Amino acid sequence: MTDLMMTNKTTAAKTVPSPAAPESVDPGAAPKLLDQLRDRLRLKHYSIRTEQAYLHWVKRFILFHGKRHPAEMGKDEVEAFLTALAVDRNVAASTQSQALSAILFLYQEVLGQVLPWLDEVTRAKKPVRLPTVLSVSEVQALMAAVDDPEMALLVRLLYGTGMRVMEGVRLRVKDVDFARREIVVREGKGNKDRVTMLPGSLVEPLRAKIKWRQQQHEADLALGRGSVYLPHALAVKYPSADTAFGWQYIFAATGLSVDPRSGVVRRHHLDDQRVQRTVKKAARGAGILKSVSPHTLRHSFATHLLEAGQDIRTVQELLGHKDVSTTMIYTHVLNRGGLAVLSPLDRI
Repeated sequence: MTDLMMTNKTTAAKTVPSPAAPESVDPGAAPKLLDQLRDRLRLKHYSIRTEQAYLHWVKRFILFHGKRHPAEMGKDEVEAFLTALAVDRNVAASTQSQALSAILFLYQEVLGQVLPWLDEVTRAKKPVRLPTVLSVSEVQALMAAVDDPEMALLVRLLYGTGMRVMEGVRLRVKDVDFARREIVVREGKGNKDRVTMLPGSLVEPLRAKIKWRQQQHEADLALGRGSVYLPHALAVKYPSADTAFGWQYIFAATGLSVDPRSGVVRRHHLDDQRVQRTVKKAARGAGILKSVSPHTLRHSFATHLLEAGQDIRTVQELLGHKDVSTTMIYTHVLNRGGLAVLSPLDRI
């Protein structure tokens, strides 16, 4: 899934402290290997975030073992590193899993090694958690607490469509179909496309936003700018598409920035961290005590559809879940507490 962020963000998880490097180790060996890893990730069209994360974890893995070359290590060294992450740093299971994925990518895709010990590596089990869901009144209060018009539109769009925050900020003009009242979500999780609804109440606000973006885009073109990042080889296949308005991001950054891969100055999409901060601030302002993030709006979207009687298969398609069992988590939310079960205390 392509996501070309303009800022170099590091992973949120804490990492294992780096031991001192032995004097006998050639300091140029690791960067060469990391360059090979970077090239392979780009060849396979991994996102810039995944690239940064994988480079980070492979570097930590090498430093953790005194800059030994990964070709000289195996199952024991991988498990030692993962154990240190879990025990010494107390990282989440998802963080440990990301570190393992990075190391396995290195061995399989860069070093070309068959890993007969892969199935024997102990993987952390991710705990099953019920999603945080807002009530309809809480969603209304949260949206009312967003004072920035652009952010207010985006927050309403996330809740009204069930999109993830990155899918929202990456939305391009051409993927909104006003006639069919549909939005095509491109390269969602798992690099899959899907279709979700366009809420009727957002048709006119979104039209106005796109009209404003067109004016902004024309101003960029007049200054010799106006190009946008295109996924994979589309920029080569369609040389003029990067300046076409249909490919522009609807929710664009306020300023131009440098593409970290090509060095081209472009107007990228809105920073997702700004959306995260806006939602958290609005939740506090609305007096909501739950832990709220933009993804909470997606959970609320699914739960409220099921509460309204929508069938679970339709909700599965709208969310883009590969398996209906993933969508079933929202039925667990519905079946808890007084909504479905009478407490025995109330029978006394």
